[in-house]
Amino acid sequence: MPANILLVEDEPAIQELIAFNLEQAGHHVLRAETAEQGLNFIRTALPDLVLLDWMLPGQSGVDFTRRIRNDERTRHVPVIMLTARSEEHDKISGLESGADDYITKPFSPRELQARIKAVLRRRAPQMTDDAVEVKGLRLDPSTHRVTANNHSLDLGPTEFRLLHFFMTHSERVHSRSQLLDHVWGDHVFVEERTVDVHIRRLRGALEPTGHADLIQTVRGAGYRFSAQM
Repeated sequence: MPANILLVEDEPAIQELIAFNLEQAGHHVLRAETAEQGLNFIRTALPDLVLLDWMLPGQSGVDFTRRIRNDERTRHVPVIMLTARSEEHDKISGLESGADDYITKPFSPRELQARIKAVLRRRAPQMTDDAVEVKGLRLDPSTHRVTANNHSLDLGPTEFRLLHFFMTHSERVHSRSQLLDHVWGDHVFVEERTVDVHIRRLRGALEPTGHADLIQTVRGAGYRFSAQM
C-alpha cells in the first residue's frame, strides 16, 4: 500500500535516487535536506515513515530521532536510519535513539523496499497490503474488498480505513482523537463526534453477518476491536 514517506537526506544525488525508487514503488515522498526542514514537515502532517540520514547539517539524525520520540504526537512514527557508519557501536547508538531499523550505505533499492515493508508491518500494519481476518471477517487492502463469512460487504472509504485500522490494532482501546489522527490524518480538522457517526455506519454494515459486536465501546475511553466478548 502506498505510504507517505519523509526522506531527510542532504546529498542531492542520493536523495534523488532514493526518492525515484520510492516513487516508482508507488509511495509519495516528501524531501528535506536538513533536520529542521524535516521537523517542519512533521509539524504540518505526520508521515507514515521517516527515512533519515545520520549525518545532517545542523542536527544529526540521532538527535532528530530523539526529538520525535520525546514528543507524544510523533513518538510512534516509524524511523529508518540511513548511514555510511557500519561499526557495531554506531548501529547500537542509532537503534537506542529510537530508530526502528538501520541501513548501511550503499544499499540496493530492493533491500530498502523490504526494510520499509518490514517496519510498516511492525509499526503501522494498516499501511501494508497484507490481508487480515478475524472470526470470518476478512479485509484485503490490495483488492479493497471486505467479506464476512464469504459474503461481500459494501463499505464506504472512511469505514474501510476505520475497519482496517481496527483489525490491525485489535484488543487496544483507541480514543476518538487517536482514531482521527490515524484514520483521517492529524492535519484534518473534524469534530471528534465524526468518529461516532462512522462507527455507527461501520456497525450497520457488519450487523447482517453478526460482526458488529467486534467493535466495542469502552465507556469514557473510546473504542476497541476485539474478538473476546
